[in-house]
Amino acid sequence: MSVLTRDEAQTRAQLLDVHHYRVDLDLTTGDETFRSQSLIRFTARAAGDTFVELKPETLHSARLDGEPLDVTTLDGNRLPLSLTEGEHTLRIDATMRYSRTGEGMHRFTDPTDGESYVYTQLFMEDVQRVFAAFDQPDLKAVFEVGVTAPEGWTVLSNGITEQQPDGRWQAAPTPLLSTYFVCVAAGPWHTVRTEHAGLPFGIHCRRSLAAHLDADADEILAVTKACYDRYHEKFDEPYPFDSYDQAFVPEFNAGAMENPGLVTFRDEFVFRSAVTVTERQTRAMVIAHEMAHMWFGDLVTLRWWDDIWLNESFAEYMGFQTVNEACSDLFPDTWIDFGVTRKAWGYEADQRPSTHPVAPDPEAVPDTASALLNFDGISYAKGASALRQLVAWLGEKDFLAGINIHFKRHKFGNATLADFIDNLAAATDRDVHAWAEQWLRTTGVDTLTPRLEGEGTQWRLHVDRDGSRPHRIQAGIYDRQPDGELTLRERRELDVPQEAPAELTGPRPALVVLNDGDLSYAKLRFDEVSQESVLRGLSRIPDALTRAVVWNALRDMVRDGDLAPADYLEVALAHLPEETELALVQGILGFARTQIADRYVTEEERPAALATISEIARALLRRTEDGEAPGLRLTAVRACIDSATTPDKITSWLDEGTVHGGPELDPELRWRILARLAVLGATDETVIAAELERDPSATGQEGAARCRASLPSPEAKAAAWSSLFDSDDLSNYLFTATAQGFWQPEQAELVREYVPRFYEAAVALGDRRGPAMAEAAGRYAFPSYAIDEESLALGEAHLAEDTMIPALHRKLVDQLDDLHRALRARA
Repeated sequence: MSVLTRDEAQTRAQLLDVHHYRVDLDLTTGDETFRSQSLIRFTARAAGDTFVELKPETLHSARLDGEPLDVTTLDGNRLPLSLTEGEHTLRIDATMRYSRTGEGMHRFTDPTDGESYVYTQLFMEDVQRVFAAFDQPDLKAVFEVGVTAPEGWTVLSNGITEQQPDGRWQAAPTPLLSTYFVCVAAGPWHTVRTEHAGLPFGIHCRRSLAAHLDADADEILAVTKACYDRYHEKFDEPYPFDSYDQAFVPEFNAGAMENPGLVTFRDEFVFRSAVTVTERQTRAMVIAHEMAHMWFGDLVTLRWWDDIWLNESFAEYMGFQTVNEACSDLFPDTWIDFGVTRKAWGYEADQRPSTHPVAPDPEAVPDTASALLNFDGISYAKGASALRQLVAWLGEKDFLAGINIHFKRHKFGNATLADFIDNLAAATDRDVHAWAEQWLRTTGVDTLTPRLEGEGTQWRLHVDRDGSRPHRIQAGIYDRQPDGELTLRERRELDVPQEAPAELTGPRPALVVLNDGDLSYAKLRFDEVSQESVLRGLSRIPDALTRAVVWNALRDMVRDGDLAPADYLEVALAHLPEETELALVQGILGFARTQIADRYVTEEERPAALATISEIARALLRRTEDGEAPGLRLTAVRACIDSATTPDKITSWLDEGTVHGGPELDPELRWRILARLAVLGATDETVIAAELERDPSATGQEGAARCRASLPSPEAKAAAWSSLFDSDDLSNYLFTATAQGFWQPEQAELVREYVPRFYEAAVALGDRRGPAMAEAAGRYAFPSYAIDEESLALGEAHLAEDTMIPALHRKLVDQLDDLHRALRARA
């Protein structure tokens, strides 16, 4: 299959104006394939040769202006067209294959009740798996979609759908859309409908999740309406589509997709087990993120994929900011979670060899395969951080004024980075172009360190910068009280680099926190006195967002080799049992468990690391016995399970169906316990099968696959490996669950023989099953716990051969860099 190059897209955009698609899909032809017919109306500005893309199982016919084309000329995914100047119609009739990888038209049969569902994910090049198209973002057109579906199904699409007398479903014509935004979701959906601001709103899920969706419907719809209203306060352009549906769909690869009028979400967001308020906040943020795309991405779309950050950074920033503003009664401060989770993702991505500018040069994104690699912590978290810094520097009033100019000038069209910066510049007298060059065209993370000079009550605060970007930050100046409390003396706004040091009056501060408030994007270090105050008194810092900034700095210090992993765990043990902010507890325990205990300490040190994490978890359990903090208690229970080194206690919980003092075990906790028991060799296939009979849902199937792959026997590992790489029967989710179970730190010797086998197996899988499965293999099936120089050398040798598809290559570059960092941390 040929990937589209930027040059080819520019040439085709100069040749064609695409006006209208009529797409008819027949979903009644069986479980493996469906029929796809498309009629495309377009104009050629001059005579010339071009092509239309599709990836059919069978191409039955193609007719240009009524004349048949030779279907045997289909070359991979390209059907050549020779055009005269003027108006044209192109009819394509093909049979297409359903996917089980989350790409194209994905088909899923629910093991709970046997009902089937299909939905499209047409991002980048996957529209070609569903219907023929001139597949590039700057050839927008009107789409009319008709679907023939089995009896009892409901069909959802970008516009309001109606069932016709003949049983077909017809969607209302769309405004001008890029091809990758077209969406169909069909099946026996459970639906909750309402109306808001004169528009129909709906939420949809599988029937087997109906009770869980109903339980959360009020919250989901309240968040949706609140965000909708807040965006209409921010943006001059009204919501541009005829309805707003949100479908929670099975086995979805991303968190969600911003299809206009029909946002698709992974249906794990329909919570069937207990979750924390932070996890509910994440769902709200994703709702707000995708709604922001209705303007930035859908109404105004990038011209080429080098500007994907314009979509994702904007939506990421707006998602957190808008939930913070519109849903503060439910979620008091979303920026704490951003700081401790999303921002850490950006910092890590920006320090790898695969880093790239937030806004890469067009030449760095020459084709769609390279563009797909940029959906990462740079385009999301770093880009959002850069926009947050821009707002701090520019002021929100001018920022929104520039955004509204952008929407007005380019609505239903396409725009570039240059357009965006010009429109921001039109709303301010600040030099936005220079800011963009310094922030969006560069890579890497600046490091800021405070330095104090003076004596008595007169001090000068210098900020030493390792890097090149300008920063507008707040410096938090803290004093220690006799009882050990660290109290804020003042927050001083600073521009870095400084024209002159900041003058401080009073005794020497006990603690200086740069970037207090987390408005910029930089790693932080502490002066010697401040570092001592952090280690002794982190939990005594009054503001949770400040504590998030400090914890992030400690995390970076561990990753950079400036703080020993064991010392980080000691700080966590000293301060985490007193922490009140749930997002911090979850983030810190997650880093301690999955990075420090599993990778950054040696095999000999690991039992002590797990024991420390368990001690923290037990302290949190004791603190939450009164039931006043269920989220903290649930987090502590999960940490106890994941860090157990002996099976007795968690086995008793499973047998009794409850944790002593609560909570009762729901399916998520039961599978979590069983997975840990499998790793410890304290369960077997009989118990796993019995649990699966108790919970035969899709999530239960994944839990069983994860447990079976975790069993510490050669036979279990051989069976798991074969299911991963010797056949293509596993769906994307079952592949991921099996891969997660396969590699375990406790079983490094058992699976050592598979380490050299991974690379050839993953390359072959990527070639057969495409980028989504290749990325899953690189992310989840990589031998993460083979932390030695031999494994590193083996991986680097395979990368040097460079015979793998780009999605896998990029993932392995990142994995090997993480492996190298783990070796440094151990040293």
